Amino acid sequence: MKSFLSALLLLLPVAVTAAEAPPKFDAAAAERFARLALACVDKEYPNKISHFMNSDADVAPPRKLTPAFYGCYDWHSSVHGHWLLARLVRTFPDASFAKPARAALRKSLTADNLKQEAAYLREKGRSSFERPYGLAWLLQLCAELRAWDDPEAKEMSANLRPLEDAAVERLTAWLPKLSHPVRIGEHDQTAFGLGLMLDYARAAGNESFAKLIIEQARKFYLADKDCPLTYEPSGEDFLSPVLGEADVMRRVLTPAEFAAWLQDFMPQIPTKANTNWLPVVVSPDPSDPKLAHLDGLNLSRAWMLEGILSALPADDTRRPALSAAAEAHRRAGLAAVTGEHYEGGHWLGSFAVYLVTQRGIK
Repeated sequence: MKSFLSALLLLLPVAVTAAEAPPKFDAAAAERFARLALACVDKEYPNKISHFMNSDADVAPPRKLTPAFYGCYDWHSSVHGHWLLARLVRTFPDASFAKPARAALRKSLTADNLKQEAAYLREKGRSSFERPYGLAWLLQLCAELRAWDDPEAKEMSANLRPLEDAAVERLTAWLPKLSHPVRIGEHDQTAFGLGLMLDYARAAGNESFAKLIIEQARKFYLADKDCPLTYEPSGEDFLSPVLGEADVMRRVLTPAEFAAWLQDFMPQIPTKANTNWLPVVVSPDPSDPKLAHLDGLNLSRAWMLEGILSALPADDTRRPALSAAAEAHRRAGLAAVTGEHYEGGHWLGSFAVYLVTQRGIK
């Protein structure tokens, strides 16, 4: 793993001079991300559970409480670890990691396991469980399996349906009651959750859910102007509140509307290719579960910047600055995905795969 990372880093100066082309993402590069997920999707401990107990009967180990998603340190990381495996096997079906990845998915995503997961979600007192972050990632997993033309994927998708339905019902009930968006750089951020949910709703053909998400995004963000970009990042961010908002609005508005909205919302974007307006960040301690978040911030900023670029006209004068910032964050973020520390290794691979496979971009 370290030798591959060293080789990748050695290639970076060459890539910069070669018309800013990023290192190639192929099956060999995907291998290290797949191995990170395979190492933890059924690794029960250490585990940080968010568990509401109604009685003594709810005292149980993670594998008993949520038998599909109990590994990778916490529930949401387990969910997007499974998404990572599905995404990579679908992308590289003949890779060396494909067979063990399929086996891991089959082991977790059984009908019995997922019925129990759905029952857990519906229990009294759990209305806010993994909302919106974990539930949004769950819907990404559902969307990935729905789009994968594969017999096993179809079976796992059907198995997921009870939990998928429970998640959509929970989010549909919650969104109309959310009076204000949550504008933080961690799990509760509203904008990031809305973006993932909207991509799922469109992929699933759920028009009523998509309509609700679009209405809420417009209500929360359409009138926003002069974002406080200089306030970012906070010391434990792994999502950018500002870029997350722009990334969901590019899904909601037409290209012309979005270009005009972005000018009002982020007037500080320059028209020259530089990264000074949004410098990359460095985690002060990658072994600390919270401080390691900053490594993920570089990855999520990169894909959000690329998402913004995907929605702007080809002649938009802000494209050079956005591209330069996206590439700088991509390189810094990918370089940090080493797996050396479990605190970051259990989740950074999912963020890396979301970035390099352009999951959020049509």
